[in-house]
Amino acid sequence: MRIARFIDGAGRECYGKPLGGGIAALLEGDIYEGLRETGVKEEIKKLLAPLVPPVIIGIGLNYHGHAEETDMKVPKYPVVFMKNPASLVHPEDPVIIPSVCMDPPEVDYEAELAVVIGKTAKNVSIGEALCFVLGYTAANDVSARRWQGGKGGGQWVRGKSFDTFCPLGPELVTTEDIPDPQDLRISCRLNGQVMQDANTSDMIFTVAELISFLSSGTTLIPGTVILTGTPSGVGFTRKPPVYLSNGDIMEVSVENIGVLRNRVGEKS
Repeated sequence: MRIARFIDGAGRECYGKPLGGGIAALLEGDIYEGLRETGVKEEIKKLLAPLVPPVIIGIGLNYHGHAEETDMKVPKYPVVFMKNPASLVHPEDPVIIPSVCMDPPEVDYEAELAVVIGKTAKNVSIGEALCFVLGYTAANDVSARRWQGGKGGGQWVRGKSFDTFCPLGPELVTTEDIPDPQDLRISCRLNGQVMQDANTSDMIFTVAELISFLSSGTTLIPGTVILTGTPSGVGFTRKPPVYLSNGDIMEVSVENIGVLRNRVGEKS
C-alpha cells in the first residue's frame, strides 16, 4: 500500500491512499497498528513527510561506488551517525542553507532509500529483520561538508542535522509492494541534471544487515527511520565540486516510491 500524510481542504492532518489528481482515499487508525479505508475521498491540500520520526539513524559509506569515489576503504562495519529529528522537512518545502554553512557554502545532496521501522526491534537476526519494517520512502541526507569534516570535531552529526536537512517522502510504500529493497533504482537530479544514478544492489550492507546490526543491544522503536547511505555522484567528489545554491531544485527518485522534490531556499 502507498500511504500519504497530508493536510486536507479543511486543514486537518490525514493519512490516505493516493488516487492521483491530488485526491486520496482517507485512511483511519494507527499507522503502526494498521490503517483502514473509510470510503471517503479527500483533497490533498499539502503533502507532508510520511511520518514524524522519533529517531533518524544515518549510515555512511554504504555503496561500493560511493566508497570508491571518496577514495575510502570499504568499511568492515556500518558507519553509523544520527540526524536531529528536527531536521525533517516535507516534500516541496525549501531546504534552507543556514548562515553558519556559508562563506563558502559547502552543502551537498545525498539521495537515499529510507527504511521505517514498524514494530519494536531488538537483537533481531538478519533473516527476520525485514519483518520489522513498516515500509520505505525516499530521503535526501543533505550534508554540510565543512561541518561534517573539520568543524564537526570528528563527528558527522552536526553537519547532517541543520534544520531542513532531512527531506523525506513523498509517500510511504509498505513492504508488500517492495518485497526486495536491494533491487531499486535510486537517483538524484539537480536542476534537471542527473547527478546520481545507481541501484540499491550496490549497498555494502543490506537493509536486513543494517537492521540486525543496529538492533544489537539497542531497541529500535516504531517510527525509527534508517537512512541507508548514498550512491556515487555526490557534489563534493566532483571536479570541480558542485555544492547547493539558493534556487537549486533537488529531485530524489527511488523506484516504486516516487520523486522527492525540494528547492534550496534563502539562508537563515
